Amino acid sequence: MAAELHVELVAADRQVWSGEATLVVARTTSGDIGVMPGHQPLLGVLESGPVTIRTSEGGTVVAAVHGGFISFADDKLSLLAEIAELSDEIDVQRTERELERAKAEGDAGAERRADVRLRAAAAR
Repeated sequence: MAAELHVELVAADRQVWSGEATLVVARTTSGDIGVMPGHQPLLGVLESGPVTIRTSEGGTVVAAVHGGFISFADDKLSLLAEIAELSDEIDVQRTERELERAKAEGDAGAERRADVRLRAAAAR
């Protein structure tokens, strides 16, 4: 049996995804990080960006994550996000409209959030 790690992706308002994985890639303030079973313990601050989870069954789960923390110890990975949504929950057309509106209004934060959501949706 391949080595696994238990992953919990939680947003402020709900549990987004939970399961077994072989690899998780996330963006932190220190750069992108890949976590596999047996990784050294870590605690980091999440940046806005897509999180990619390679499941133990061979599938891929992608989520748009905006802020929060990542913690890993004893093959348990927790992603505690301010906002997170799975790629298949993202309405691409609505998000494209949000991106255009943010650009027109000069709202860099909204523009970044929409861009992350579109990148996550494109990875499904």
